[in-house]
Amino acid sequence: MSEAITIARPYAQAAFEEAQKLSDLKGWSKVLQSLAEAVSYSEIRTVISSPRVERTQLAGLLGGMLDGQAKPQQLNFIRVLIENQRLLLLPEIVAIFETLKAEAEKTVNVTVDSAFELSAAQQDKIVSSLKARMGREIKLVCKVNKELLGGVVIRAGDKVIDGSSRTRLGEMATALA
Repeated sequence: MSEAITIARPYAQAAFEEAQKLSDLKGWSKVLQSLAEAVSYSEIRTVISSPRVERTQLAGLLGGMLDGQAKPQQLNFIRVLIENQRLLLLPEIVAIFETLKAEAEKTVNVTVDSAFELSAAQQDKIVSSLKARMGREIKLVCKVNKELLGGVVIRAGDKVIDGSSRTRLGEMATALA
């Protein structure tokens, strides 16, 4: 896994720099995510790995999957990935690209797991607290997790704030043991 990320990093960096140069981070993000989703299907992976499929055919196939929305630079990027046999690294390329994009936009994606549906006021309070703490714009995604007895678990990148009742009860059990 770490080898794939190491190989994917220069491609993600190149795509990011081109997207920044063209002021089209959102467009590049959309195209890369579409391609990464496509290569997740086993049928597409089989076609990509087949020695019978010519590179020009593969480029045409992937370009066609984007419904003509890809710009010439994006199509060129696809050709570079095909030439270097790196199409299967698209999920890793997308992950790195999205991290670079979030850094450039001064945003952070935050996932909140809670035992119950959060109200708009609760979500606003979480966003404002995290914005003050992290100094970035917050993109919040809320999920209901019935396994949590109460409270919330907040994930922002590699940071985790665990305020769940389950964890607190576990801490109390450990302290009493």
